[in-house]
Amino acid sequence: MKMSVRTTLLMSAALLLGGCEVTSEIGKPCALVRKATAEEKAQTGQDTMPILEKEIAARQDFISFGSLGCEDLICVRDQDYPRALNEDGTVNGNAPAMGYCSKPCVEGSSACEVKDTSDVLPGLPERMACRPLLLDQATLEALRAENEAQYRATFGENNSPFFCAGAPVAETGT
Repeated sequence: MKMSVRTTLLMSAALLLGGCEVTSEIGKPCALVRKATAEEKAQTGQDTMPILEKEIAARQDFISFGSLGCEDLICVRDQDYPRALNEDGTVNGNAPAMGYCSKPCVEGSSACEVKDTSDVLPGLPERMACRPLLLDQATLEALRAENEAQYRATFGENNSPFFCAGAPVAETGT
């Protein structure tokens, strides 16, 4: 039986693609960023600036859009993420605030699995879940309806409050 060149190519492509493992950056460390002011952009040429530890309240969920270290440009820090500390144990307010890569998700989905744990904070994969991090859906829709330009400047193209993030330790027991 003789196969056509086209059939051979299609079968080869299917075999090659079947062996590829889909990777994800969910859980990988990233720096939280904010949009640069006009002055900062003029001085640095950067569209984003790092968020510092002193700019984030303790035990607070935080989401950052525009993190170039993440495939979906979303960096999250949940309330149980460890803060940068000085040698004496106090918070190092001038250190860049860190978090981990995330992505939007659909409530109840299993899309938040951490696939590569090599650089991931211990205990995070077990806590990872699709959960709301922003305002509730109705509030997001009201803000968008009230002022679309301001909404886009703040939330980008995001239309959902659900993101992959670590569930609070108190809820998971980990």
